[in-house]
Amino acid sequence: MSKLTLSLAVSAYDHVRDVASGAVPIEGIQLVTTHGPIEELLYRTHNNAEWHISELGMGSYTSQLARGEQPYLALPVYTSRVFRHSSVYVRKGAGIRIPADLNGKRIGVPEWGMAAVVYVRGMLEESYGFDPASAKWIQAGLHQPGRMDRMPPRADLRFNYTQVKDRSLCDMLLAGELDAVLSARTPDIFHLPDSPLERMFQNLHEEELSYWQRTGIFPVMHLIGLRRDVYEEHPWVVKQLCNAFEESKRRSLLRARDTAGSYYPVPLMLHAVREAEAVAGADFWPYGLEGNNHASLAAFLRYAYRHGVTERELAVEELFPIEALFNPVT
Repeated sequence: MSKLTLSLAVSAYDHVRDVASGAVPIEGIQLVTTHGPIEELLYRTHNNAEWHISELGMGSYTSQLARGEQPYLALPVYTSRVFRHSSVYVRKGAGIRIPADLNGKRIGVPEWGMAAVVYVRGMLEESYGFDPASAKWIQAGLHQPGRMDRMPPRADLRFNYTQVKDRSLCDMLLAGELDAVLSARTPDIFHLPDSPLERMFQNLHEEELSYWQRTGIFPVMHLIGLRRDVYEEHPWVVKQLCNAFEESKRRSLLRARDTAGSYYPVPLMLHAVREAEAVAGADFWPYGLEGNNHASLAAFLRYAYRHGVTERELAVEELFPIEALFNPVT
């Protein structure tokens, strides 16, 4: 029997490597894989639904889903997870020493509904005394002007929100017209010898570890999506993909623990693994709704609705097709 040929677009993460390369075979499926810059993949997926299987941003996916638009069905396969304390940059001299000092300040964002911004804003509100409604929000491209916001806040919430099309956030920071910026990518000007920026949290390691231990939230930035037409014609694909990505991740975690060689160019890798195990157990990057995944996803959905990224508050179980809500067979 001939295999179903499906296109896959995903960043070249080690934990998806063995699926993307074919090292993990998928029964009945042949993948044709595309790697590329994550911003380009997410943009093309959001606008064109170009690939059969693609990496999705949490913000884009949930905003479409809440509107009843669902070109893709997400799988509980989490390709990118990042604690976002590192994404809060403040201008030196703006009088910002603790998160509550952001209240009433001018804060730039590349996009209101991008996953990193949603998590940061919600995290600062729930855990650090920040009131998002007090701030003046400015949306623009981080380094180049003209970035359009696909997910501006709902008008009924009346956030003080302005789009600036002819200048970049870095331009405004250098001119002293912004007090802070929330960004997944590090602003180029942060690396200048006389940079006007510093990170809000100076002790990132300790703060992020403490937050994880305290809340159980390990933020999900991106996940895998299966195009709706493929799902409707071949629903069996869901289980096969979930199993394959689970096996690929299992092999990646084995490499991370292997002391015989350096599979990752990261010194002291084993110590990082042991620290993660101490918080979350042997599978510290769980798929499905295992571990604290439900709490992490529910937090995002809560923040997204509260801050106007989604039109209604979604339930975690709405994110995935029923075939994906199972314990993978590995």
